[in-house]
Amino acid sequence: MISLAKDLKIDNEEFFGRDFLSLENYTPEQIHHLLELASYIKDQRKNGFAFEPLKGKVLGMIFEKSSTRTRVSFEAGMIQLGGQAIFLNSKDIQLGRGETIADTARVLSGYLDGIMIRTYSHEDVEELAEYASVPVINGLTDLHHPCQVLADLQTMLETKGTLKGQKLVYIGDGNNMANSLLIGAAKMGINMVVAAPENYFPNEEVMKQAEEIAAETGGTISVMTDPAEAVKDADFIYTDVWASMGQEAEQKERKAIFANYQVNDELLAKAKSDVTFLHCLPAHRGEEVTESVLEGEQSAVFQQAENRLHAQKALMTALMS
Repeated sequence: MISLAKDLKIDNEEFFGRDFLSLENYTPEQIHHLLELASYIKDQRKNGFAFEPLKGKVLGMIFEKSSTRTRVSFEAGMIQLGGQAIFLNSKDIQLGRGETIADTARVLSGYLDGIMIRTYSHEDVEELAEYASVPVINGLTDLHHPCQVLADLQTMLETKGTLKGQKLVYIGDGNNMANSLLIGAAKMGINMVVAAPENYFPNEEVMKQAEEIAAETGGTISVMTDPAEAVKDADFIYTDVWASMGQEAEQKERKAIFANYQVNDELLAKAKSDVTFLHCLPAHRGEEVTESVLEGEQSAVFQQAENRLHAQKALMTALMS
């Protein structure tokens, strides 16, 4: 039991040594505990107190996809927790020269206390976790981005004070971000709507999983093509770039397909008057979102970006301490 404050105790037996590949394998209660821990860690840092449960621990960070927020938040987070992070570009290690994922996992497990990987194939991350004897954290794959959703949930909780029953509307490409939001929303009893062109809906299997989870938690999941209809009574509106990393060749085509899915002042006005705008960043200003919305009073995107640090510190503390 990790006793952090008078009213905050985390049973680390539920977390220690576990992998974090998606939110699917974590209960609503466990996700809530992580969010409580993230809030505690954030308050400690804001108040100038050191919180270093990972002294002597080392996190290896494997990157096949470049990043700003993921690299800096994990590396800074480990340092702030008293540990150390090692950046491992896939081209600089033997994984990039043909060594198997299984061999890499077993070798790195002898050196490290945890592995974070940001890559393309979700199956590769699952294989890494299967053979590693230390926790493996999914920093992003083409299927899921669960660390971002932890930060999103923390931001939503800070903004509205509650998660259950809130209406979250995701507008745009049904990508890894939409997939992970569906699972996270379903787990926390959030009513989520995805508005996307018909051929760009989220992963069918993920949608089915989210619907099954939501049926147990009291949330709802729905998908439609009309963004104006979707945002009615929305508490949160969320979007992402129209062409993700690896889809640059489709940029021009996607820009035409998603032209009617821009989050702008007109669309925001159709939601609740106190609606909050979210974006996982980086943003293509003038494409999926206008400058006025991104920089407007209803935007929480930079609070959301900062929370990547606190949410991931909570995750690493729970899995590695």
